[in-house]
Amino acid sequence: MPSNTSEIPVVDRAATPPGTWRDLFSPQHLPAALVLAGGVAMYATNVYVTAALLPSAVAEFGGAEFFAWAATAFLTASVISSMLVTRAVARFGSARSYVAAFVVFAVGTLINMLAPSMGVLLAGRAVQGLGGGLLAGLGYAVIRTALPERLWTRAAGLVSAMWGVGNLLGPGLGGLFAQFGVWRGAFALLAVIALALAWISRKAVPGAANNTADVPPIPVLGLTLLALAAAAFSVTAVLPRGAATAVGLGLSILVLIAFVARERVASATVLPRLTYRRGNPLKWVYLTLGLLSAGAMAEAFVPLFGQQLAQLSPLIAGFLGAALSVGWTTAQLLSVNINSARGRRAVMLLGPGVLAAGLFAYAALAADGADGWLVLAWAAALFTAGCGIGMAFPHLSVAAMRSSSDPSEGAKAAAGVSTTQLIANAVSSAIVGILVAAGGPSPLGSAQMMAVGIGVAALVGVGCAVFAIRVRRTR
Repeated sequence: MPSNTSEIPVVDRAATPPGTWRDLFSPQHLPAALVLAGGVAMYATNVYVTAALLPSAVAEFGGAEFFAWAATAFLTASVISSMLVTRAVARFGSARSYVAAFVVFAVGTLINMLAPSMGVLLAGRAVQGLGGGLLAGLGYAVIRTALPERLWTRAAGLVSAMWGVGNLLGPGLGGLFAQFGVWRGAFALLAVIALALAWISRKAVPGAANNTADVPPIPVLGLTLLALAAAAFSVTAVLPRGAATAVGLGLSILVLIAFVARERVASATVLPRLTYRRGNPLKWVYLTLGLLSAGAMAEAFVPLFGQQLAQLSPLIAGFLGAALSVGWTTAQLLSVNINSARGRRAVMLLGPGVLAAGLFAYAALAADGADGWLVLAWAAALFTAGCGIGMAFPHLSVAAMRSSSDPSEGAKAAAGVSTTQLIANAVSSAIVGILVAAGGPSPLGSAQMMAVGIGVAALVGVGCAVFAIRVRRTR
């Protein structure tokens, strides 16, 4: 195979000595780390804060029939904007892109705060999504330029851990404001934090645009098809179960296939060209990341099953649901200490398998009328599942960043991590809803069907990780 100087072996490159947490949080690098992690934390926290606040908003001005569309509007808009990250950085620079993303997010949040009706709140959610998608993508794309390579793995681990942190903080923060009847105050707080991070980002990340880079045209058709696919999967999740769900899922898959077919022949693509190039492992890296992200979707239903199967209070059931996020965050912060190439390969292979094992254990332990000890066993199984996501995610993210030595392609590959994650969330949320319905009408059957279905998908992720490593070796 002819050599290509824009490509380098994925996963194993470690030409520089590894950095430390002290180095990452030193005065020199702390502002950049704060902005990178803060942007993703804002996105993740907002998802769960809004979910906790929506019942209060509906009680105030109605619109319960549009309850599920609040998530759909946010997710679809974030998928669209996440695809424009590398173009924004190349044209305007990282600093301006971050400032714009935080400001747009703050504007959407303020619209939510002032919303007099569900229609206005949905518009605010869409604006939030546009800013949030940029923040999620910038968190990975800017690591390459904001920090030295020795800190990439730790920075990727920190940024990725913010998804778990957001899952932990969001429900508590939203529930606290809702409890005191001041749900609008939560949005005001998020807006203030977003504007503060916008101010910090002016100097914390590289400011200059890459005027020497050839900024490719926007792939309008590819973006349209992918946005339609994301919207279709999101809508499918809220359709009545049965024929409507089957039709929606089929149409969603057809649109996604059309997107991939377009990407393979287009001159301007959404994901890096390396994704579709034969002999490059990037597509397998993305698929593994997507399947790991899908595993986190189980978290949305765990509190409900905790209340139904073990008669837990909403507060305790919420903590049970957070067990997966705790495992994700804990394993992620420990996994970044692995510096050997063999160790990185091992956790990338083990991660999806550990996720599957934890979910299968949860399915096996699920039972009606569970006592306290069994609930603790559920928490341990979910913690294990989260560890599977956390141990592999930062190393797969860095593998994507190192898929090309060309700065433009490398940044695009890094931003593709977030796009892949958001698409996986949209797809898997629909699949999880279908699995829960298929296991019904009993809560026990729904819990088991959901856990087993996502666990099987995680096992597919093991195969994708094997292909990623094998393709790299053949190169």
